Amino acid sequence: MPLIARSDRRAVPVLLALLCMCTALTPARARASETPFDPAPAVAALTRLLPAHAAQISLVPEPQAAPGVDAFTVSGTPGAIRVRGTSPATLLTGVGWYLRNVAHADIGLPGDSTSTLPATLPPVPAAHTGAAVVPHRYALNDTDNGYSGAYRSFADYQHEVDVLALHGFNEVLVTVGAEAPYLRALQGFGYSAADLRAWIPAPAHQPWWLLQNMSGFGGPVSEQLVAARAAVGRRLCDHLRALGMTPVLPGYFGTVPTDFAERDPGAAVVPQGTWTAFARDSWLDPTGPRFAEVAAAYYAAQRDAFGDSAVYKMDPLHEGGTAGGVDVPAAAGAIQRALLTAHPGAVWAILGWEHNPTAALLSGVDRSRMLIVDGLSDRYDGLDRESDWGGTPYAFGTIPDFGGKTAVGANTGVWTTRFRQWLTKPGSALKGIAFMPEGTGTDPAALALFADLAWSADGIDRAAWFTAYATARYGRADAHAAEAWAHLREGPYGMPSDGWSEPQDGLFTARPSLTASTSASWSPKRLRYDPESVRKALAELLAVAPELRGTDTYRYDLVNIARQALADESRRLLPEIDEAYTAGDLAAFRSLVSRWSAAEDDLDRLAATDARFMVGTWLAQVPSWGETDAERARLQYDARSILTTWGGTRAEAEDGGLHDYAAREWSGLVADLYAKRWAAFFASLDTALVHQTHPAPVDYYALDDAWAHSTSVYPTTPAGDPLGVAAAVAASLNRPSEASR
Repeated sequence: MPLIARSDRRAVPVLLALLCMCTALTPARARASETPFDPAPAVAALTRLLPAHAAQISLVPEPQAAPGVDAFTVSGTPGAIRVRGTSPATLLTGVGWYLRNVAHADIGLPGDSTSTLPATLPPVPAAHTGAAVVPHRYALNDTDNGYSGAYRSFADYQHEVDVLALHGFNEVLVTVGAEAPYLRALQGFGYSAADLRAWIPAPAHQPWWLLQNMSGFGGPVSEQLVAARAAVGRRLCDHLRALGMTPVLPGYFGTVPTDFAERDPGAAVVPQGTWTAFARDSWLDPTGPRFAEVAAAYYAAQRDAFGDSAVYKMDPLHEGGTAGGVDVPAAAGAIQRALLTAHPGAVWAILGWEHNPTAALLSGVDRSRMLIVDGLSDRYDGLDRESDWGGTPYAFGTIPDFGGKTAVGANTGVWTTRFRQWLTKPGSALKGIAFMPEGTGTDPAALALFADLAWSADGIDRAAWFTAYATARYGRADAHAAEAWAHLREGPYGMPSDGWSEPQDGLFTARPSLTASTSASWSPKRLRYDPESVRKALAELLAVAPELRGTDTYRYDLVNIARQALADESRRLLPEIDEAYTAGDLAAFRSLVSRWSAAEDDLDRLAATDARFMVGTWLAQVPSWGETDAERARLQYDARSILTTWGGTRAEAEDGGLHDYAAREWSGLVADLYAKRWAAFFASLDTALVHQTHPAPVDYYALDDAWAHSTSVYPTTPAGDPLGVAAAVAASLNRPSEASR
């Protein structure tokens, strides 16, 4: 739904052109039908999103003009807005277009500026038709349920889906409750329920179990927990179906416990070694004698739990998996046959990541029933996906966030240029978009712009898009808001395709070292944009008109950009501290360490002004999922460890490099863990300078593990004025550095 409106006259040729684009690959839920659908689910979502204004918007179903072509038309007079659309979700997409382009309000993930709407909704100057230029608009990463929050409520998931529909997505990965089919199916192959509940990891770590990377962490899971998660998963799938969207479910590609061959003699099993420092589960040979039977049992159990779907996600041999002596083309064919036997006509979605999917895998399948969701589209130059994947249908994808970190930014210039090039080149196999941050809810601008790719027949003018985004985000046009987003467009949202798709980490969350360059082991080690752009954006946001500062969107963005400015400051301060220490200048060292500590205090205080930046909010979701004190303690550890040690042993955290992969600049976590780590480190260096000795080592894993196992309760109610704290942060960043004095 492009921010710059176009007339019906210009949209007509777009619809005609799409007739030749949308092939038999289109999921069943998107096929044309002359029978109008029930708009009631869209009306219910609209009422949730706009309770005070929903009655002023009429939602009118209409059939697709061509198979797989979703479209909407928006028109109306004051207080009587009419949206026609080809599915319940597309009706909401039309509402989203109206809100942002006409009413100047935004509902993002996160942020909501609908409080600025007038009592009577404004008219549509000229009827506008929008049409999707690709049939697949796919959302969420395999890791989402871990890094976005495994302990969310159904209402949380429902809101996320409603907002994704507003932005035009129609396929959403659902993994909550995905353990239930395994628990039921594998009891027919030599396992008891207790065996399997010990094998299944706790919820925050389950995504990597589904990827065949690990098992058992934080278990055993209880029967009631499995049932409760499956119930939420079923409701979520039903909600997606009601909106005419596709729940993308995990398919079965052969994951079994490592002792499967002992439990089921005659089964052909391939050991998978390790992933980082975790023991991987085994791979049941899809060409062997037992695979088809296990797969059939899995799909039957999954159907009972969640119903049917049209798209199933599977990633065999993910991140270092080994085929052993298995014939990969034959195995891929067997995996697909099992899927199509259970779900005729279904599409196998597979992540384009590292070397997957290989040519060998693709040679064994019906490629017309495949969809590669490319995780590298914006990361490297010189890609030719038609050549790489032999014409297999694929979605232009991005992973702009790893670990659910709080950093903002994306390669948006690459998106707008490359998507258009790939879509229009001769022989293009591009059939969709795939928005796949490892954690959602951190960067609403990135989500909004990427979603608009799929609804922009003429491409996107980034300068115009960001100006219009600022207007919708805060309720009306404001010169300072527009200038703030212009700086961000050139800075963190203007990063190039240089081998990365995500912004760099801040260093307050890094494992202490004078030469630290990143928090996570696999993050950019340098700034990917000019940090001055963020400081300038912060100054402009602070100058936005007072009457716009009360919106939820403004306050979230202000805190987020001030937080990013502080994170960037850590990369300026640390080299100065290193220089002072190396020179043996105790006075300069202590002065700089004092500035570092003050910045950490500012960061924790700033984050405390918004519940979305508070670790207490994350942890408060957990207790309701546990039935006993012991279970609640296990689940708390699961939720805490994913942010810190990640693994449950020193080897898993340290040797595997997973510690701090999901670091968050959140109130409580900054003060109680990150600041204490740096304080211990700097105290060791200070002592070494004073006594001319080597610094004493600090056991950081012990500090991290102690926090992960602690039971301290953190606030969930914000404290302080975000405007006042952000202004203080801006003032502190304008102080001259030690080196410039």
